[in-house]
Amino acid sequence: MDGSTTPTTAPVLILLGPPGAGKGTQARMLEDRFGLVQLSTGDLLRAAVAEGTEAGKQAKAVMDAGQLVSDEIVIAILRDRLGHNDCAQGVILDGFPRTTVQAKALDNLLAENGQKIDAAISLDVEDAAMVERISGRYTCGTCGEGYHDSFKAPKTEGRCDKCQGTEFKRRADDTAETVAARLKAYHAQTAPLIAFYDAQGALARVDAMGAIDDIAKNLGAIVSKATA
Repeated sequence: MDGSTTPTTAPVLILLGPPGAGKGTQARMLEDRFGLVQLSTGDLLRAAVAEGTEAGKQAKAVMDAGQLVSDEIVIAILRDRLGHNDCAQGVILDGFPRTTVQAKALDNLLAENGQKIDAAISLDVEDAAMVERISGRYTCGTCGEGYHDSFKAPKTEGRCDKCQGTEFKRRADDTAETVAARLKAYHAQTAPLIAFYDAQGALARVDAMGAIDDIAKNLGAIVSKATA
């Protein structure tokens, strides 16, 4: 990937939703359908550290010290990433921003290139249902494709639909107690964020309790309008 600047018309979308809402699954489906690039905070940090960018070096020093990476470093990494040619068709931000402070910093970053948030899409779910949804999920150890014991099993048992891998993994913190704590933190942080984007006229909401394909259809309609 090179550092060429993306066109200022490239749409920027945000997926909001608590743990287990299906953001990763839906983002990958939107990537395939619209040619967008999913940018998650964790992946951005790991890639920047691996590439040895200036912001990546700063992030590595902070993480090696056992501290949280600052908003300024994350914004710097995001600025670098948005300059890559593969972002020319637009991006989906997953996991950032998490607070209104980060949202304002993101607005300032996008304004540098004449861009803005085209849609902040909230995947609305019922907290009680998240325990079952999260405790049953697992991913392919090779390509990261997501699966679930009840809702999305591989077509062939024990073999990934996407890459045919046979190794799967589950997150150690996907327990009822940790899920409850994460949901509480999410609502505390994100309620103001939803109000922030609603005030901008950029907020859209999707009922994320239905079938994956139905959610994808509703999301697709929003994204089609935002990217037109």
